[in-house]
This record gives sequence, C-alpha cells and structure tokens, in this order.
Amino acid sequence: MRTLTGRDLATAIKAQTQVEAAAGRQPRLAVVVATADEASLWYVRSIAKAAAGVGVACDVVDLGAEADPGRIHETLAGLSADDAVHGVMLQTPLPAGASAQELAAAIDPRKDVDGANPLSLGRLAAGLPAFPPATAAAVMALLDHYEVPLEGRRAVVVGRSTVVGKPLAHLLLDRHATVTVCHSRTRDLAAVTAGAEILVAAVGRAGLIGAAHVAPGAVVIDVGTNPTDDGGLTGDVDFAAVSQVAGALTPVPGGVGPVTTALLLRHTARAANLP
Repeated sequence: MRTLTGRDLATAIKAQTQVEAAAGRQPRLAVVVATADEASLWYVRSIAKAAAGVGVACDVVDLGAEADPGRIHETLAGLSADDAVHGVMLQTPLPAGASAQELAAAIDPRKDVDGANPLSLGRLAAGLPAFPPATAAAVMALLDHYEVPLEGRRAVVVGRSTVVGKPLAHLLLDRHATVTVCHSRTRDLAAVTAGAEILVAAVGRAGLIGAAHVAPGAVVIDVGTNPTDDGGLTGDVDFAAVSQVAGALTPVPGGVGPVTTALLLRHTARAANLP
C-alpha cells in the first residue's frame, strides 16, 4: 500500500506561493475565530505559522466562543471592506445560533479564499471562476500529485458539508469521475463505499471507515481531523485496518492537512493580485 503524504506537495505549493507573494503587494489573510474547539484552534495556529514562512501576513481575529452572530457578521463585513486585507476566512465551528452559511455571505467573494460564501459554491457548481474550499482543493491536488486517474472512475464522498463534501463532488465531476455522495441517512454505508475506486471520508467521526468499507486496491483519502485524548489528531479512517485493504491511503496528520493550509495561502496570494 502507498501512503499518500502531503508534506512534499505542501512544500512545493508554499514555495510557489512565496514567489507570488514577493512579486506584488504583500498578501494579508484575516482569520475570524469564534470557537474554543481545540482541533479548529490547532488548524488556525498551523495557518499562522505557515503564513509567516511564505510572506503572507496573517491576522487572527479571535472574537471568543460566546460571540453573537451580529458581531461576527460585522467583523467579516468590515474585513471585506478593508483594502489592506486580501483574504478573509471564517473558522468553524461557531457559537450556538450562528449560521456559517449566513455569516459567510458577508465575505466578499473576491476575498473568499476558503470558498465559504454561498456565491462561491454556486460559481463552483456552475464551472465559473471561484476559490474552492481549500480542503476540497487539497484532495484534488493530492490525487493529481500522485497521478491518480479520475476520468470515468467511481468516486464516493462520505460527507455532504459545504466545506468539503459538496464542493469536492463538483470538482470530481468536473474531472469526469462518477460521483456518489453519502451522508448520515445513507443506508448500508459499507455497501456503497465498497464499490468505490476512490473513497473520500469527510465527516468528522473518528474511525468511521473500516476495512469492510473499502474495496481492495482503492485509493482512500482521509479528510477527518479528530482530536485524541493525548492531544493528537486522528482521522475518519481506521488507518491500521484499512491499510491492509486499500491500495493507497492518506495519513492523519500529514496527509490532506498540510496541503489545505498551503492552498489557502496560495489563494490569498492570488487574491492579492486580482485586478
């Protein structure tokens, strides 16, 4: 079995981003946070650290886990109107009563570097220029990096979020894969996923995908980042079990995550240079 690590790809993307960032005005990313979720905060820290290494300024705007939706909306709208900010990102989860989709609508689509605004998703679905969610784009980048053929292949995406599942389905369709999207109402999940040549797990449930869910030789992409009791991260896939069946599998951490962060910064650099 091949282990599809993302570190080398992320390094290459960041090197390209550094060149792009140095060629024009310095890109600035603002990350709005209103959560105490440790997995989310770990991700935000990784963004800030990576940004410093490629010449992208990163401002973390922490509103606190009890921030009300009005304040979050006002903050996003203000950052979108700020000419010194080129990329705006809203980190999830959000406080109770706050809708990610409604709030993300306050982000200017030209600065929506993580594809959260419903307008961005609509443009993506229509095949029009837009920044895709960085995680969905990272899955595609990994598949391309490891030269996994997509045209005509059976792809199953487990998870239908607007952050990963839905946009990824559109990206796979654009590459002529035959796509099935599974979710919490899918009956006999293993029967569906076992028919996939490419299987993507993106639901946020540790160990959901086991050996019985995977066809022999399938390419399995694990998007899950679930915190463990010892402060680490684990994926949605039971790595030890699935590695005995799959032909290729991404690790957690070290798979999709580094590529996601690198692409978010590249999107920011490109947003800074939009005419």
